[in-house]
Amino acid sequence: MPLRIVFMGTAELACASLKALLHCGSCEVVAAVTRPDRPKGRDLKAQPPPVKMMAVEAGLRVLQPESARDPAFAAELAALRPDVMVVAAYGQILPQAALDLPRFGCVNVHASLLPKYRGAAPIQWAILNNEPQTGVSIMKMAAGLDTGDILSQCATPIGPDDTAAALHERLAVMGGELLTATLPAYVAGAITPQPQDNAAATYARKITKADGRMDWSRPALELRNRIRAFTPWPGAFVNWRAHGQPRLLKIWRAQVEPRQGPAGQVLQADKTGLVVACGTDSLRLEQLQLEGGRKMTAAEFLAGHDLKPGFFS
Repeated sequence: MPLRIVFMGTAELACASLKALLHCGSCEVVAAVTRPDRPKGRDLKAQPPPVKMMAVEAGLRVLQPESARDPAFAAELAALRPDVMVVAAYGQILPQAALDLPRFGCVNVHASLLPKYRGAAPIQWAILNNEPQTGVSIMKMAAGLDTGDILSQCATPIGPDDTAAALHERLAVMGGELLTATLPAYVAGAITPQPQDNAAATYARKITKADGRMDWSRPALELRNRIRAFTPWPGAFVNWRAHGQPRLLKIWRAQVEPRQGPAGQVLQADKTGLVVACGTDSLRLEQLQLEGGRKMTAAEFLAGHDLKPGFFS
């Protein structure tokens, strides 16, 4: 008999795990649980989360409770009689009653090598902190935040040009593959869950839009990591006065150069490049986007804007 699985996920990261389960011969996904549709875009029209769109296309039953603690939802969940609940980027902490419901408990797909980077934004913080590698952990869920015992892990190096978007795609696929390889061995008793070392734990808090603001007094390498970590959201940005009006200028790609100058000063702004001094070294800005405009190379940007030293803030 295949495992009866209830899948709980919301964000794009979770879709690869759901897809892997749908193609796993030893699993039967009986329902998908995701967050409610939310207003998005300029017209604030309600938009379904990515997991819902995939689940509907697959013909799955979809549940969208406002709260995982809703008694009516708990009753629906119990009626599904899951052997395992798989959780990936769901966005809510589950109550103990939900964790205890499945015969084999709840299993989580987390995009870090736990106990490092517990929390909401492990991919961004791994890049921000210049980690040489990250990975995926499959864990048996407990009441704490990403504190459960580890069932399996898989690592991948973080390349010097990896952005959060690129790493997200790689880890999503890795998570789905590792999940379907782990579940049969876990329910067969062939895996001994390993407790996490809480003393080695770090926390990856949720990213806010304000985190994208560039501070030129910081080292160039740190700022380049910030650009990579915040691609695509919220983007790394500075303020700039274009034709006397304050505008937001996003920086999408840059390289470190061993040049010194007062932090924030433009050291070079001509057809050969745009270089800004940082607290240590400098950044050569390669791709920019002025608020309301398109992404462009530094040469394209400079062709239409006369830059002066110290123009960034």
